[in-house]
Amino acid sequence: KYEEFFKAFGVQLKYGIYNNFGADKDKLKDLIMFHSSKKDKLITLKEYVDNMPEGQEKIYYASGASISKIDSLPQVEQVKEKDYDILYLTDYVDEFAITAIGEYEEKKFANVENGDLDLETAEEKEKTKKVNEENEDLLKEMKEEIGEVKEVRFTNKLKTHPVCLTSEGDVSIEMQKVFDAMPNDMGIKAQTVLEINEKHPIANKLKNLYKEDKEELKKYAKILYSEAKMIAGLPIDNPTEISNLICEVISK
Repeated sequence: KYEEFFKAFGVQLKYGIYNNFGADKDKLKDLIMFHSSKKDKLITLKEYVDNMPEGQEKIYYASGASISKIDSLPQVEQVKEKDYDILYLTDYVDEFAITAIGEYEEKKFANVENGDLDLETAEEKEKTKKVNEENEDLLKEMKEEIGEVKEVRFTNKLKTHPVCLTSEGDVSIEMQKVFDAMPNDMGIKAQTVLEINEKHPIANKLKNLYKEDKEELKKYAKILYSEAKMIAGLPIDNPTEISNLICEVISK
């Protein structure tokens, strides 16, 4: 019965948490629910924390337009592989409510789309650091061609996907979408990072292109960035250009 009530009035409860700078968050935080990736149903924050495996320090969440779209995000794979549950946030107010709460039972919230998720081992971090240092000039070339991103880097967090777009700082990609949808442009943007799967064949392709054909590398940079934006649900400013670039690349 409460689930039925929540489906009707949940958005208002979550807005109540965010409203007045979180003044009523402690009154309302146990009433809100989110979709659980493990349970495949709505659960409370208390249910999430009570079912956390030993060693898990954070409450993981991901945001998107729908449960199916969130479930297909590249960044979700790494968290699921650790056997951690993920709360799927599908309402525009969700992340703002989570930000207002800050932490629940001394467990901080962690957005799986954040660039600094910190789930790698020390060995994995060292290996990735070395790969990025060895390809510093390549990544700089791609960043300069794309222009919009804060950084381009190789990552080991992706399992099967070639690329993803992550964010750094207080404004997430989903928050940016909310701000972009407002009538008067507030100019608030997420600081985004293009992350490339170091284990995917595309990584070696990029390294070879940097040595042999920098002009072709620039095309790949634009295509991969557009792909990452599409996955993240962000609009592509120049779809005709990207379509032409894809045709050029695959016709060779």
